[in-house]
Amino acid sequence: MDYPQDNSALQRQFAEQFDLKRLPSDFFVNPYPYYEALIKYAPIKKLPDGGYFLTRYKDLDFVYRHPEVFSSDKRVLFKPNMGDSLLYEHHTHSLVFNDPPLHTRVRKLIGAALSPKAIQLLEPGLKVLVNQLLDSMSLKYKEVGYVDLISDFASAIPVEIIGNLLGVPQQDRGPLREWSLSILGALEPVLTEESFNRGNQSVAEFVAYLKILVADRRANPGDPGKDVLTRLIQGEENGERLSELELLHNCIFLLNAGHETTTNLIGNGIVLLIDQGQEIQKLFENPDTTKSVVEEILRFESSNQLGNRITTREVMIDDVLVPAHTQITLCMGAANRDPDKFDRHNEFDALRSNNRHLAFAGGIHTCAGMGLARLEGEIALGAFFNRFPKVKLLEQPKLTGRVRFRGYSSIKAVLVS
Repeated sequence: MDYPQDNSALQRQFAEQFDLKRLPSDFFVNPYPYYEALIKYAPIKKLPDGGYFLTRYKDLDFVYRHPEVFSSDKRVLFKPNMGDSLLYEHHTHSLVFNDPPLHTRVRKLIGAALSPKAIQLLEPGLKVLVNQLLDSMSLKYKEVGYVDLISDFASAIPVEIIGNLLGVPQQDRGPLREWSLSILGALEPVLTEESFNRGNQSVAEFVAYLKILVADRRANPGDPGKDVLTRLIQGEENGERLSELELLHNCIFLLNAGHETTTNLIGNGIVLLIDQGQEIQKLFENPDTTKSVVEEILRFESSNQLGNRITTREVMIDDVLVPAHTQITLCMGAANRDPDKFDRHNEFDALRSNNRHLAFAGGIHTCAGMGLARLEGEIALGAFFNRFPKVKLLEQPKLTGRVRFRGYSSIKAVLVS
């Protein structure tokens, strides 16, 4: 159903018929008119499967502030589709899909390596990496006449950064991106047999590789202040450590979370800024403006559009009574364009102030790596548009076609300095 945003009858019809597992084809291209319809006519939408789909900012904020009522534990939710698979084992041991105490233990161990001080130490190396990628793209453009801003730039940055944090040797990083895409692809609202098999195989291959890497790091520890894998292995001074399964699967989580969010942030940002037709270089003249640009990209085209919780008890969400053990889907993509929260909610404003978006979720599950993602976005976008301010798209960028994670699989472009 494709409709103009001001057609109330069609908006209401969509809100009434909305089913996350049976979405119209144009939803994957542009979900925002549909989100607007839901916010207006069914902000706490009961789905055909009995779950609820939340789109308002205030309702997501309420859920984030009450983790004791809205659990992140996915053992029950994932079991029907994933069974006793390695894919199930991974996602149910991951930091993001667990409650305290596991969530608390893992986050504490990871936190020191992703602290503001630790991230500041990564900045010089990140600038070198970005400039090397820009140089490589310039050479490629001279040879073939175009570049792909996802594979040649946006996706390469987080893979290298997370590879460095985990101490993955350079020659072993080739499969990391495809492993990440396949494992996260299994989190879409509809899990196909192909996606399940591909995700399961990727977990198997990744775990097999990590077992070798972990064994080597146990024998040859790195600096726990900089090397995340060493820190996870050694644990806390009080002797608290992760089990082998927790260790392996949270290494996978680190790659997946860092890769998907940052790749989409950079890719979405490039397309948005090209579309704006502004004097792009001026947006990156000082750090404050650069930060504003990145925050608005995160709000306007949230890399991660959906999250999930399950109620631990009966609870009122606004004026709706939700039973215990009910699945809740949180739509950050909609909440970040909630007209009650954001003025000119459907307008991209690179200099927007007071931009308290939910792109990194909230509460105890606020993204642990958000500081790193922001730094990667600021450096990558600033350096890119300062080098190629007149970049032009060669063809319509190709979306990944996913609902949970919004971004591009390919952005072919012509580089003009």
